Amino acid sequence: MLARRQFLQLSSMGLSAIGLSAYKGKSAVQKPIVISTWDAGIRANKAAWQVLKNNGRALDAVEQGVMVTENERNCCVGLGANPDRDGYVTLDACIMDEYANCGSVAFLERIKHPIQVARKVMENTPHVFLVGSGAQQFALSQGFVLEKEGLSEDAKKEYEKWLKKSEYKPQINIEKNQQAFVPSRLSDGSFNHDTIGMIAMDAAGNLSGSCTTSGMGFKMRGRVGDSPIIGAGLFVDNEVGAAVATGQGEDIIRVGGSHAVIELMRQGVTPEIACKKVIERLYKIKGAKAKDIQAAIIAINKNGEYGSFCLQKGFNYAVCTGDNNNQLIDGKFLI
Repeated sequence: MLARRQFLQLSSMGLSAIGLSAYKGKSAVQKPIVISTWDAGIRANKAAWQVLKNNGRALDAVEQGVMVTENERNCCVGLGANPDRDGYVTLDACIMDEYANCGSVAFLERIKHPIQVARKVMENTPHVFLVGSGAQQFALSQGFVLEKEGLSEDAKKEYEKWLKKSEYKPQINIEKNQQAFVPSRLSDGSFNHDTIGMIAMDAAGNLSGSCTTSGMGFKMRGRVGDSPIIGAGLFVDNEVGAAVATGQGEDIIRVGGSHAVIELMRQGVTPEIACKKVIERLYKIKGAKAKDIQAAIIAINKNGEYGSFCLQKGFNYAVCTGDNNNQLIDGKFLI
């Protein structure tokens, strides 16, 4: 018969082997993968995937991806977007890589791709956040050019409509705080929104994220929402996961949305449940006023598992894991 000590040693080795096998199975990582907010994410994901499928870095993928949306000249993201209440288009963006390096710009005018400027802030300055004329001055020093002043045709029409009443009134799932706003419909029948957030894991298993916006249509001059704020609109922790938010920026800031999701995932919570818990926290804060806003968060963990949750029905997000696997998913919602 085996001595008791030998039996325990063998049993322990067997249990360890079983545990290790189970761990390996659980940690099978789905990569590369890119996820982005709203239906605009379908087009943005395609550009990001071109980077990822060629073993490119997630940071490059999330930059190239959202640039597609910035370049779509309509009433949503980018210089074609609806202006603030004084008639000026101002842009915000941020980016974060696997090393916790991050860069942001806000209240930036006449620069076509704020996400690129945010990356330059990250890589070429000792700072994280530049705003207003200082951000524009920095962009020019980095070789960016000033685009001509003026509104796009669609934005001009919407601004003229808004001026008739000048009401600052949010509408959920559009994110445009204006009266009777109809979002721009693109040639493929989809709609755009004024924020696109993107998170990705590359073939090496590294995470990065980006977020870019024109902000609320007809906002007060100088208003900045959550989108360029690291920890609110976007957060990446390469040991845990990445998260990005969209919707009513003021309320996402209140709960530190993206960072809160990461901290919940750090405790072992799935991406979907982590997003849900933060949305529930926001709902508790807002109470009856929650019905008037939208807020949504998407997240991915280190295993490539992803999920989302939103306050109200109507949010969707795009997930891409291959050339022929780029799908739009309806977000689960609370109310």
